[in-house]
Amino acid sequence: MILLDAAATTPVRRSALEAAWPYLTGTFGNPSSVHEPGLAAARGLAGARSAVAAFLGCRASEVVFTSGGTEGANLAIKGLALGSPRGRHVVTTRIEHEAVLASVAYLERVHGFAVSYVEADATGAVDTAALRTVLRPDTTLVTIGWANNEVGTVQDVAALAAVTHSGGALFHTDAVQAAAALPVDVVALGVDALSLSGHKLGAPKGSGAAYVRAGLPLEPLLHGGGQERGRRSGTENVAWAVALAAACAELRSSQSAATAPQSATFRRPDIASGERSSQSAASAGPRGDFVTTGEQRAAADRDAFIRAVLAGVPGARLTGHPTARLPRHASFTVAGVNGETVLLELDRRGVIASAGSACAAGRTEPSHVLLALGLTSDEASAALRFTWTEDVTAADLQTAAAALVESVAAITGRR
Repeated sequence: MILLDAAATTPVRRSALEAAWPYLTGTFGNPSSVHEPGLAAARGLAGARSAVAAFLGCRASEVVFTSGGTEGANLAIKGLALGSPRGRHVVTTRIEHEAVLASVAYLERVHGFAVSYVEADATGAVDTAALRTVLRPDTTLVTIGWANNEVGTVQDVAALAAVTHSGGALFHTDAVQAAAALPVDVVALGVDALSLSGHKLGAPKGSGAAYVRAGLPLEPLLHGGGQERGRRSGTENVAWAVALAAACAELRSSQSAATAPQSATFRRPDIASGERSSQSAASAGPRGDFVTTGEQRAAADRDAFIRAVLAGVPGARLTGHPTARLPRHASFTVAGVNGETVLLELDRRGVIASAGSACAAGRTEPSHVLLALGLTSDEASAALRFTWTEDVTAADLQTAAAALVESVAAITGRR
């Protein structure tokens, strides 16, 4: 099989499994206990926190372990909005993941917040001028995803965060899709909070983390024993935290190897405790204009795949931004076919892809993202999404493109 559904989930890395195993067996203590088994677990948890902080480019004390991207988004959005609200107004877009939209809707429904939606253009890009027009004196939080899971468009988060801060509000970004593909540097991005999911990075499902900038009041979602510095009560899942840390370390190592020849380094102020680390990031910035060797190759393979699909599939149309998009993400609509039917044909040919967000699987209504970008319901029902990990080769992608051409031809009789 050729697996092209990495946006839904990725295989667990061997390094993550091996790192977690001791904490599922011999080192099983509760990290809040003061005896040696508990202290051993606490040391493992502290090491995992430092490794995730290095991946994010933040202090270890700014990392909160969660059960995944959904909880991280909920914690950041609800926690910051309710922690010390500047006012009861939040801003987002209509193309966010359901976890973000539902969190914002909760604030509106239960706590009386007003919500404004900054419009994305037809490619899914959000302009800073458009954001500026919806900011208000009582805006307390802006939440805009770094990369869209359905169409792959990468936002200029640093610019959007700067506009947000100029208006006096806080900025959160959902980095669930971006973190696996783009070097993460929360200082360079300028965000106040960031959420990520472990199973998109090669860690087990049920693992994740949120970055929350030091000093920001945060209302927890879970109340109890005060774990995670009072930000998330409940006994920590040490094994999954360690697994997430191992996946982050492996991914960071591969990114650093690729960025070293052509990158600029964002230097942070010296921190006496040594908790804050420095990390290389692509000199072209976070928007998606890749300059690293690895990402250049990935983007070139992606673009060749897109060209093959557009040339070989009648009625195929690329969705999302043509260049400012994730390097291993290609999404289309195909006129006159049903996306699910195409996926079945692809499956028969050994290619695994999706019609969009896995969180919406089984629903009959068209994608809210595609509708927000101006597509009709019929067009949105013909959506196809191809996303892959670094082990998928250019040859695999060309094989997949040929399989898509054959699949559509088998359904429509068009060649």
